[in-house]
Amino acid sequence: MTAVLFPGAPGVPEHPRGSVVTVGTFDGVHRGHWAVLQETRRWAEADGRRSVLATFHPHPLRIVRPEAAPPLLTTPEEKEEILAESGIDYAVFLPFTRDLSQYSPERFVDEVLIGRLHMRRLVIGYDHGFGRGRSGDVDTLRRIGQERGFEVHVVPAVLHDGEPVSSSRIRRALEAGDVVAAAEGLGRPYSLRAPVVRGDGRGRKLGFATANLAVPAADKLLPRPGIYAARALVRRQQREGVLHLGPRPTFSGAAPTIELHLFDFAEDIYGDELRVEFCAWIREIHRFSSVAELIEAMRADRDAARAALAAGTGACRRSEAGLQSRAT
Repeated sequence: MTAVLFPGAPGVPEHPRGSVVTVGTFDGVHRGHWAVLQETRRWAEADGRRSVLATFHPHPLRIVRPEAAPPLLTTPEEKEEILAESGIDYAVFLPFTRDLSQYSPERFVDEVLIGRLHMRRLVIGYDHGFGRGRSGDVDTLRRIGQERGFEVHVVPAVLHDGEPVSSSRIRRALEAGDVVAAAEGLGRPYSLRAPVVRGDGRGRKLGFATANLAVPAADKLLPRPGIYAARALVRRQQREGVLHLGPRPTFSGAAPTIELHLFDFAEDIYGDELRVEFCAWIREIHRFSSVAELIEAMRADRDAARAALAAGTGACRRSEAGLQSRAT
């Protein structure tokens, strides 16, 4: 997959047969999105055309209704990493601006999808809408397609527990600490990427050395504060551990942190970027009456995280063993 950033690039390279395009925000690249991507790829292979995804950053609501803009499930870097596994030939990242938000569906199709992406076929999700005021719905796009000479294919909703998989549903699960439900919608564990920074060294003094992670950008969704069983990609190796996300009420004046204790690991990884996956909820954060009581709780958290990871009861194991395919 080749990533292209507009407006710096003139468009994707022309292909004699044009391209099959899908367009949308694709926040989270969840199972519903995955079904759209695979349908786009299948049509491109059948037609002998290139497959192209056009997506936006920032989230369109951050421009048109900032007060309603949701936190992101995937940053642009995370989205690009996930999309690399999709089989799509090109991922085009469109900077969403006030000017772009005023494009009519016809102008967006003519100038962007046809003019710069060379679209000959369009694949969209069942609830898709774009253009000024989201006026470019399925019926509008089919009309434009008849006028411009391209076909429009609509991919139905992917259901889980009888309801469509959606980014908003996944956000609600994460805000409740239900990382298993979030993973079932995503088709993989929820994750974040962050560099390891220096902390106050308190964890090491307590006998639990931790990697202190820089808090991601404000628009990245963090799950509910708590203690989690976690998995991390550290120097290309997968490691297991227990993660503290949120305040530290036992220590007066201590700032909230994201701290990861990796099992059986003692390397210096300051400055390294880790990808951390949320595997299972362990407990809420509590204030303890003494350091000794805190240490006892940390030992119990470590044991609980080890047990959850070994038993395969959390989001990480479910994804490996076959969370329902992202493509179904």
